[in-house]
Amino acid sequence: MNSELLVSDASHFRVDYEINPYMDTAIQPDIQAALAEHQTIVAAHLAAGRKVEYLPSAPECPDMVFTANAAVIRGERAILGSPPPEREAEVPYFKAWLADRRFEVIEAPHAFSGQGDALACGDLLLAAYGQRTDERMLKVLARELDYEVVPLRTVSPRWYDLDLAVGVIAPDTLAYCPRALDARSLRTLRGLGVDLIEVSVEEAARFALNLVSDGTTVTMTRGAPLLAAALRDRGLEVVELDTTELAKGGGGVRCTALTLDNPPTDPVKQWP
Repeated sequence: MNSELLVSDASHFRVDYEINPYMDTAIQPDIQAALAEHQTIVAAHLAAGRKVEYLPSAPECPDMVFTANAAVIRGERAILGSPPPEREAEVPYFKAWLADRRFEVIEAPHAFSGQGDALACGDLLLAAYGQRTDERMLKVLARELDYEVVPLRTVSPRWYDLDLAVGVIAPDTLAYCPRALDARSLRTLRGLGVDLIEVSVEEAARFALNLVSDGTTVTMTRGAPLLAAALRDRGLEVVELDTTELAKGGGGVRCTALTLDNPPTDPVKQWP
């Protein structure tokens, strides 16, 4: 789980448009600081023993650093993201990279925010719809990736992707912000039978849940001390990093890494 990741870089990161509430073209990131933030994130992944693959960003793709939206992968299959028009130029680069590495690449027939709205949790896929992902994608994800899809919905564009509202810590542990999800989604999550860590809206708004966990080490944004403490209380190593500049594009640690190692279903395992 999250032991193999694809990253790009922040060399061309800038705010050319506004496609989420955190973006403001009048407030541009400090590119050198953004590069340093991203390099520190990559170093943290490597220090945790994760394998990191790299795809250079393209000058015409200012959000390419946020690789999580590129696709969602399980086994040898990858469903490409279908992003807002402003980010469509990224898609051919990710498609070519995945195809070159012999992934079976499937194009999304509807709007789809990639891994941003599709979080693997063991043999479950927590999948959001209603903001940047079309509800019809849920059936596509279940069919093409052989997941049991858990439909979820966030309450506003503030939580434009699910990975701002929910963080997968381990297959049996989730962190979530109750105020970011609608009532039906809360009932669904609370019925999964997993350990749930509640996160305040204040910490979630600072991208606390936009984290990467391999079940042993959690790499997360600095500024969420309550969540960090709760994770340490569960015996996890927690690495807290600055993402001030990346946040100007609406992203944190999770947004900058596409997971490559979600395993396929164990054929021996039987699910009810």
